[in-house]
Amino acid sequence: MMRGRDLLRRLPKVRGQYEVDVAISKFTWFRVGGPADVVFHPADEDDLIAFLNARSIDVPVTVIGLGANLLVRDGGIEGVVVRLGRAFAKINFDGESITAGGGTVGAKLALTAAEEGIAGLEFLSGIPGTIGGAICMNAGAYGRESADVVTAVRVVTLQGAIQMIDSDGLDFSYRHSSIDENSIVLSAQMTGKREAPSTIKAALEEICRTREATQPVRLRTGGSTFVNPEGAEKAWQLVERAGCRGLKRGDAMVSKKHCNFMINSGSATAADIEQLGDEVIAKVTAATGITLQWEIRRIGRALTRNGAKPARGSAA
Repeated sequence: MMRGRDLLRRLPKVRGQYEVDVAISKFTWFRVGGPADVVFHPADEDDLIAFLNARSIDVPVTVIGLGANLLVRDGGIEGVVVRLGRAFAKINFDGESITAGGGTVGAKLALTAAEEGIAGLEFLSGIPGTIGGAICMNAGAYGRESADVVTAVRVVTLQGAIQMIDSDGLDFSYRHSSIDENSIVLSAQMTGKREAPSTIKAALEEICRTREATQPVRLRTGGSTFVNPEGAEKAWQLVERAGCRGLKRGDAMVSKKHCNFMINSGSATAADIEQLGDEVIAKVTAATGITLQWEIRRIGRALTRNGAKPARGSAA
């Protein structure tokens, strides 16, 4: 198995920065996960595209944003992890239209739009992570979702090809888009509507108060754990009905404040968190006949007694 410095010798020259054998836990909100073989911080869009064009196709590439809706397994991530920095977080306004880089933090975009007097993006302040990740999974909150504001997305494939996809081609549905793990969101075009900045900021403040009151936002968590199934009951209600509020495995715990959130209450491992989630799924199925699906993206190698090996059933 290729690791760090061996892999580095095979990678193309870049203007950005490579880091070897990086503790990926520092990038994830759960603060868990094994090392990444190599982390690449591209200098800009051209640098990223040149890297993708020049890399050997047998070198795996994984893109992560802020690590909010992500669980990296304890064996770490094979190949190259791409982290999009400030060059991918630019925001431009043209009337009621907004173009934002894929690395833009959703909450930052919502606040900047408010200052510009553009309403409709407030829900993004309730979604942890970047615009790129939010669009890929059609993330939503407080009655709105990415599909309501996105008009087009510019992506680059892992082979370095640029594609422009309009809203119809994105095939949005609940927590889904047509963008898969073989593409990276470079930027997105969105639209809002004119409104007084004071009115928009008041709405943002209300969302902030609601999140603080109902979610464990100041703890080490990954956001909503399970997708809401079809039907009247939400995931948290099913978890509650199965008696899983406060359920623990090691230092991994189902939040008592909001039981569709799991938290790392101390020194939990990724395995603790994933096994707890699977236990919740089993208990909910037994109690209700409904099988919950993970919303948190789980990636990387499982850690066994003999070392790391690729995990089966990785979910995005």
